[in-house]
Amino acid sequence: MAERKVKRVAVVAGDGIGPEVIAEAVRVVEALRGTHGVELDLQHFDWGADKFLSEGVSLPEGALEMLARDFDAILAGAFGDPRVPSNRHAEDILLGMRRGLDLYINLRPVRLLDARLTPLRERKPEEIDFVVFRENTEGAYCGAGGFLKKNTSEEIATQEELNTRRGVERIIVAAFEYARERGRKKVTMCDKSNVQRFGGDLWQRVFREVAARHPGVEANHQYVDATAMFMILNPAQYDVVVTNNLFGDILTDLGAALQGGLGVAASGNIHPGRVSLFEPVHGSAPPLAGRGVANPVGSILTTAMMLEYLGHSEASRAVERAVREAVVARETTTDLGGTLSTRAAGEAITKRLRRGRD
Repeated sequence: MAERKVKRVAVVAGDGIGPEVIAEAVRVVEALRGTHGVELDLQHFDWGADKFLSEGVSLPEGALEMLARDFDAILAGAFGDPRVPSNRHAEDILLGMRRGLDLYINLRPVRLLDARLTPLRERKPEEIDFVVFRENTEGAYCGAGGFLKKNTSEEIATQEELNTRRGVERIIVAAFEYARERGRKKVTMCDKSNVQRFGGDLWQRVFREVAARHPGVEANHQYVDATAMFMILNPAQYDVVVTNNLFGDILTDLGAALQGGLGVAASGNIHPGRVSLFEPVHGSAPPLAGRGVANPVGSILTTAMMLEYLGHSEASRAVERAVREAVVARETTTDLGGTLSTRAAGEAITKRLRRGRD
């Protein structure tokens, strides 16, 4: 990441509820200027369905080079619009940035803010507090495969999973380094190596090698189906989970359910030391757009992740505290048990931020 006196953030609100929730995230950043002296240069870009439909442009030519050269982070809303049935613009923008900028870490915190939000009976917030490192650039989502005899009774479809030594090692190293730096005691790697023998063998060997270089962190292996089961039965056993693209996609949505739903789920797509992308994971939810009912917590917690990445750790913790306090007080949208609009829920959090510095 290029060193700049004031960090630059590209803001891409996107489609559906994206502009509404990102507006609240931006207000949080603006509040932090007064409460914590956080100075960020926010530059807004209109990439999304409207631009694609009017100009035929999804990710403009040269956009990736510009982002890598001129920005420190990207804050994105959501992408997807029923007027674009193919979802091409969303794939071009999101996958374009993830792959084009080599954002190999998809980091998903699973943290329960209030015991009443989890569907698990009698679970406390401290029992659901872990992070998932999902490999973000290869695996089953690499796009390799094809058809033979398509649209016939003898049709064959192949979908290939690609695992490289470099890709597997760097995500596992990132998980162990995170655990070491944050005082997390255990890294759990989950795979399906009992049936996916070749990719699984690579993950197993690399995991053992990296674990041996981090003797202070416990290394644990589980098959992914067991991990899904134990996330329900005993989520407190997890500190850091690392896995491939497909399994990570599934497990992180399960994790979102444990913490209260997609509306509170934050994520970062990260390449350490480079421009990285931060986005809530709830999707564009077109039926909710424009109604003022979308939950801004996911986008605000995503902003907290971005702040930490940019070196504003104290401000990041303050945002997380303000969100937790607002959720506990039910100063939220209806999906979390409150009665507030999107705007009012965002204001409740920014007011708590300001109150905390008074």
